[in-house]
Amino acid sequence: MSSANHTPGDAPGSTAFGRTANRREQHLGPVVRRRDQMVSGTTDQRLLDTQGPSDWLHEDPWRVMRIQAEFVEGFGALAELGPAISVFGSARTAPDSPEYELGVRIGRALAEAGYAVITGGGPGAMEAANRGALEANGVSVGLGIELPFEQGMNEYVDLGVNFRYFFVRKTMFVKYAQGFVVLPGGLGTLDELFEALTLVQTGKVTRFPIVLVGTAYWGGLVDWVRDTLIAQGKASAKDEHLFHLTDDVAEAIELVTKVTR
Repeated sequence: MSSANHTPGDAPGSTAFGRTANRREQHLGPVVRRRDQMVSGTTDQRLLDTQGPSDWLHEDPWRVMRIQAEFVEGFGALAELGPAISVFGSARTAPDSPEYELGVRIGRALAEAGYAVITGGGPGAMEAANRGALEANGVSVGLGIELPFEQGMNEYVDLGVNFRYFFVRKTMFVKYAQGFVVLPGGLGTLDELFEALTLVQTGKVTRFPIVLVGTAYWGGLVDWVRDTLIAQGKASAKDEHLFHLTDDVAEAIELVTKVTR
């Protein structure tokens, strides 16, 4: 019998759910579902049926689309940013503290050196660095994050992007910066610091200077890295050179920008 009466891929006995009546299956885009994994309805039906359940909004396939959208939005917003340095520090730094003033000076000096300043967009040390950049007529960027408690974007941010996912936000901090300046901070700051150190140590990013500002604050951590982590063989001796420690703003700017120059 000629196959002209059949569309390509059809076979006698085919059903709406699969190839043959003896093997029922669903084709949902690239996904094949059989037996008890089959679901009722079609993708088009679920899209158009506004009265249907909304549980799919919280399922993993939809989260993938949200993650993809966050990457697209972040890349689109920052692609033409130009040279930039990411500055980290505590959201709890008081506006009248020496650490806040230090952040303002760092942000101002980076802007005067021709670099955009990227922070987490929140209060405290982040606000200070954004403020310094803005007051020096530099580009002030904030990459915010959705948290259980509302932080909001500080008023000194000119270009802000809010993220749902920490790992997407972290990618932006590294991808669009030529280095990190790390002011005194808490767990979030430590997270960003060790993420960057790991990326440099493993060669995932290259030529990426990391500068810790505040010897009194970071000195104990540096001692632990040298006297415990490296001394016990948990890291290489050369890993101590993955970062620099200073109290001097001019030196911090020199260290974090000399590679890009």
